Amino acid sequence: LNWLEHHKRRVINNSRALNLELSKSLQYNELQKTGIKVPNTVYAAGKDQLLYLGKKFKLPFLTKHNRAGRGLGIKLFYDYAGFEKYITSDEFEDSRDGITLLQEYIKPKTDAIIRTEFVDNQFLYAVQVDTTKGFELCPADACNVEDEYCPANATGNKFMIVEKFSNPILEQYKKVLKNNNIEIAGIEFVEDNNGQLFTYDINTNTNYNSIAENLSDLKGMGTIADFLNKELNKII
Repeated sequence: LNWLEHHKRRVINNSRALNLELSKSLQYNELQKTGIKVPNTVYAAGKDQLLYLGKKFKLPFLTKHNRAGRGLGIKLFYDYAGFEKYITSDEFEDSRDGITLLQEYIKPKTDAIIRTEFVDNQFLYAVQVDTTKGFELCPADACNVEDEYCPANATGNKFMIVEKFSNPILEQYKKVLKNNNIEIAGIEFVEDNNGQLFTYDINTNTNYNSIAENLSDLKGMGTIADFLNKELNKII
C-alpha cells in the first residue's frame, strides 16, 4: 500500500483505512472525534495489567482484542473471580499486538446489534445480527453456520437486512469514513435499553451474508463491482 500511495496510484481503503482495521483504540479515537458514543473502554498490555484494571472496572464487562476479527477474544464476565480464572489460565488468548481491551457490556435492547454497510462512502444497508448465541458476528458465509436456526427473525437466519433503515448516526459514520479515507466498510452499533447507541467496531475489510441478501434487492458485492468499475473508468 505504501508503494502504491507513494507512486500516486488509486487505492481504495488505503493505509489509513488499514491502520484503523488493525486497532480498536484508533477506531474509538476517530469515532469520538465525531461525537459518536463508544462503550467505556480501557486498554491493558499483559496479564498483570489486565488483572489490575479488572479489579477497578465496573461489572459486567467484556474482554476484546485490540487487533482482531470475527469476535475473536471476546469474553463476557459478570464477576471478577471468573475473569481472574480466565486470565491466569491456559485458555487466555492474547491479542496479536499484545493489547487487550476491557469494555463495559452494553446489553442489547432486542438481543441484536446493527451492522451498517457503506460503499463509495454511501450508506448501502443495515443488517440486524442476532447475538443470543455469542459474539462471533461476522456475516460472511464461511463464518455463518447455516443449519443453525435463529429465532430472532422470520427467516431463521442470524443475519437480516433491515428494510429502509434510517438514523442520524449514518451521517456521522460517513464523516468518520471520509476523514479516514475509508470508502468501503461495515460499522457496528448496539442500542441499549434507554435507546442510546454505542458504536464499537469499524470493519474496513467488510463482507456480506448471501442468505440475507437473497431476500433483498440490495447486494454488497454487486454494489462494490459497480463502484470499482466507475473508478476504473476514471483512470483509463
